[in-house]
Amino acid sequence: MTIDELTVADPPGAWAALGFELDGDTCVVGDVRIRLAGTEAGKGLTGWSLRGFGGGELDGLPTARSEGPSPAEQPQHPNGIAAIDHVVAISSDLDRTVAALEAAGLDLRRVREEPTPAGAPRQAFFRLGAVILEVVQAPEEAIERTGGDRPAFFWGLAFVASDLDSTVAGLEDRVSEIRPAVQPGRRIATLRRSAGLSVPVALMTQPPASID
Repeated sequence: MTIDELTVADPPGAWAALGFELDGDTCVVGDVRIRLAGTEAGKGLTGWSLRGFGGGELDGLPTARSEGPSPAEQPQHPNGIAAIDHVVAISSDLDRTVAALEAAGLDLRRVREEPTPAGAPRQAFFRLGAVILEVVQAPEEAIERTGGDRPAFFWGLAFVASDLDSTVAGLEDRVSEIRPAVQPGRRIATLRRSAGLSVPVALMTQPPASID
């Protein structure tokens, strides 16, 4: 199972201004299409389509089935972004969400039983071709603040930069300083609100060969 398209409720111009190469309302990163549907489509990452998806409920994650081919060309983005590292979803009940995703045929690689610096107590990782879906258990205080259990929802994206230092330098004050990532040996920076996107975006150095 692989990702064909991600839908993001941003105007195409916001991504073009950050150095992404676009064809109309679509940006191809690695072998994934990102369709920029505009602010009228909602906010943030609103859904995706999967090749090889046989149907089923993904615990609230809006999912369509795709039989489309991979993009014929993978453009070189002026900002140096080369691929999508992972897609982030958040769940109020990680075990429930993991069970739903496994039942639908997604490939669970591991569950990390350690907190992140942001306070997420556990995370599960699913392999979708070259991209990882990271499902994060919402902290207890966040669950209480939003009124208890709720369906899983998409939250953010992490991209791989061929030269993270160069990418961050080009984005100037629209991105944070580079810092060590949770994954050993990697570094990460995050886009600030001044970047003008409605979806949280991280920029990372190249990944290791495997998350296993």
